[in-house]
Amino acid sequence: MGRPLNVGVVGVGVISKQYFEDLPQLPNLTLTAVADLDLDRASVVAAEQGVEALSVDALLADPRVDVVLNLTIPAAHAEVALRALDAGKHVYGEKPLALSTAEAAPILERAAARGLRVGSAPDTVLGTGIQTSRALLDEGAIGDPVAAAVHWSAPGHELWHPAPAFYYQPGGGPLFDMGPYYLTSLVTFFGPVVRVSGATGRSTRERRIATGPLAGSVVPVDVDTHVTAILEHASGVISTVTVSFEVWASRSPKFEVYGTAGTLAVPDPNMFSDTVQLATADERDFRDVEPVAGYADAGRGYGLADLARAIETDRPARASGELAFHVLEIMESVLRAGATHEVVELSSTVERPAPVPHGARPETW
Repeated sequence: MGRPLNVGVVGVGVISKQYFEDLPQLPNLTLTAVADLDLDRASVVAAEQGVEALSVDALLADPRVDVVLNLTIPAAHAEVALRALDAGKHVYGEKPLALSTAEAAPILERAAARGLRVGSAPDTVLGTGIQTSRALLDEGAIGDPVAAAVHWSAPGHELWHPAPAFYYQPGGGPLFDMGPYYLTSLVTFFGPVVRVSGATGRSTRERRIATGPLAGSVVPVDVDTHVTAILEHASGVISTVTVSFEVWASRSPKFEVYGTAGTLAVPDPNMFSDTVQLATADERDFRDVEPVAGYADAGRGYGLADLARAIETDRPARASGELAFHVLEIMESVLRAGATHEVVELSSTVERPAPVPHGARPETW
């Protein structure tokens, strides 16, 4: 292993806590500085982490920082990423890569022109849950995959998040918030999507914040809050995906894959290591499957560590900007299909990322 990459974090909101919990166990990454538009909050977090608090401008200009971990709100993802690249830094960001493919394309173009790397969440797909599912699919445990079904739903993030407004603005909604976990998993399983169709909508229900200092405030809703899509993969597999902020309770299976010889119950792709279950034509009762692939004990930040290793060894990153761009185009196309009632052809494609061997460590693979 070479010198660890020095990480500068921009944005120290709710999601940053999960990254800070896991970064210390990744020896090829060193937390160096943090920045936030709220300088007081950045100072508090910096003291907790034993690093320096900087302004955003100062962090991007700091020669010590090798890679910027971009944890800003979705509307700022593209701006911060481009500024980091212009400053000569690699970038790894929270999902989505940007609000649109038009915003995201310059990120990949600028990185390529400057010889820099871009990575993006979700990296949950690198854990044992999704990687074990992939290994079972690749070895033919359910025969030839025919279709997959996703149903993720909740009544709305305003019930738990103290400042949920961005979930109801462009770049949010159930598709852009939760869709990347499932869509990235589906592309990891079956390869790129070539066309989509779908329907989208929203209720007139008032969204009132339930917790925190803004409790009682009403959140404006500027995105569709219920989305159903049909994805056609280049491999021939058909995936149906429903994501919603409109469901108070459901018995629908969250994620299943159907094959010619069985069914795979895929664990929650928002988690790293939940249990995979398998049923076959010969044994129709679901049974638990022990992990056979994936980064063990993984957490948020493993995608960044995998990116650091990819830079060191000159190999493709698994949680890459190219994968995130394809997923972004899928989501954008689903919303377009819902608005126009047309089938939408995708223009981008991507290679399936390399699998993660069982017991691998991101700093060595």
